[in-house]
Amino acid sequence: MADSGRQEQPGGAPDQQWTLYTDGASRKEGSGARLILTSPTGEEVTYALRFNFHTSNNEAEYEAMLAGLRLAVKMGAERVVALTDSRLSANQVSGEFEAKDKRMERYVKAVQQITGALKSFTIKQISRGNNRRAHALSKLVSTCFGHLSKEVLVEVLKERCIDERQVDSLSTAQPNWMTPIIDYLQHGILPDDHGEARKTRVRAPQYAMLKGTLYRKGYTTPWLKCIDDTARKLALKEAHAGSAGA
Repeated sequence: MADSGRQEQPGGAPDQQWTLYTDGASRKEGSGARLILTSPTGEEVTYALRFNFHTSNNEAEYEAMLAGLRLAVKMGAERVVALTDSRLSANQVSGEFEAKDKRMERYVKAVQQITGALKSFTIKQISRGNNRRAHALSKLVSTCFGHLSKEVLVEVLKERCIDERQVDSLSTAQPNWMTPIIDYLQHGILPDDHGEARKTRVRAPQYAMLKGTLYRKGYTTPWLKCIDDTARKLALKEAHAGSAGA
């Protein structure tokens, strides 16, 4: 099974700068956030987040930033500039301010853990006017999803990023449908069975390996990340567990 997630070939221009706009808002009706991730070639991915837990404005800002950074890493970004109108988060992450609150300290460490794997990371505070696109939608998603366009990806978070329970990595040690293709692409090894060897040789050109992960190539469509049966069941379970699961 393949899991869609990219609008262009994986790893496109990782050494160029990606730009991340984030904003979060907390209101009586609920909390939400928006992030806009822009690739070096100008493509934009817009994400709207709705929190099923109470947050302060500062916590909502951090949730948006963490979600955006995780998305950037998944897209293959290695150099990221984060732009936020939150003076507190910008200065805490840069080290100008000390995170005295325990929860803020955990948020800062979570950001540092992700950005530590990047080649470069810069965070800048910008005015609310320059971040008006993200700010406007963050307030909207804090109350409802009704006015969001179909081009905006929407996700409901049930718990804080810093409170997420650690789960064991899925084991891929057991052979699965991907094993013959990966063996052939990486080592030129074909199955002993003549029929399976022929099938693998025919299928292999449709796939590519990137940073140890198998992708189904797409020429007019996004590349698709290939997953095993265990991950497939988990993905389906998560897809049907959200607010739009039905």
